[in-house]
Amino acid sequence: MTRKFTSTLLRLPAWLVAACLLSSAVARGQDQTAAAAADRPLRIIAFGAHPDDPEFQIGGCALKWAKLGHQVKLVACTNGDIGHWEMSGGELAKRRTAEVQEAARRMGTEVEVLDIHDGELLPTLENRKTITRLIREWDADLVFSHRPYDYHPDHRNVGLLVQDAAFMVMVPNFCPDTPHLKKNPAFFFFPDNFTRPYPFTPTLAVSIDDVFDEKVKAIDALESQVYEGGALGNPETRAKRFGDDPERRLHALTRSWSNRHANIANKHRTSLIEWYGEEKGNAV
Repeated sequence: MTRKFTSTLLRLPAWLVAACLLSSAVARGQDQTAAAAADRPLRIIAFGAHPDDPEFQIGGCALKWAKLGHQVKLVACTNGDIGHWEMSGGELAKRRTAEVQEAARRMGTEVEVLDIHDGELLPTLENRKTITRLIREWDADLVFSHRPYDYHPDHRNVGLLVQDAAFMVMVPNFCPDTPHLKKNPAFFFFPDNFTRPYPFTPTLAVSIDDVFDEKVKAIDALESQVYEGGALGNPETRAKRFGDDPERRLHALTRSWSNRHANIANKHRTSLIEWYGEEKGNAV
């Protein structure tokens, strides 16, 4: 990826607590994207497995892009209908859709939740076509997803589906019901901690320190996950996370995510210094 292209992404301050690190998977068409970015806002789409994954993974960058006037869409590839220790089915799917809609409102982004059962996403031809159509319909310049190396089958399969769509978005006779893209978007992976078969290696680093508090306020809307523990929670989780006290629970959420992002920044400190210089890179 060229500095010319990424300078559009990095016209942003970097000096506090958190970092969002991104690794390029397929990066064709960068020169065309850079030229297009000079004439119009970027169009960015991110695919996560569940209604919370894109917000968690790229919420800070999404806020920064939205503030710059770029168009951002977050897509959950399943409806999250088993992602809670107590609720399930249609009731939970509706709740989680409402949560990400509120988070999107707070971030200034768009959101879509696909009606596929949680835990049942497969890399089928039908789903590849769905992802291809979504990328085309958004006329995407940048595309983000999980890597296909993950403990969760839905996460892995999102990575496979987006990877399989990366070339097909330009093929006119594949899904001819949607116009094919004349330039290939740049494709990126979210960061993760998996090391087999390949560890995550960032191509570029973006500090989200200046929007960290806004990201926390956005994911505060995802109550079923951040305060009730999601699929792995229990009746005590809500109490431990101050579920009945909005001010205390937001403070606890801020502290938790500050630690989480600090760990990511420390792990990839070399990349931050490369992009921001030693002083600012060490301060992120």
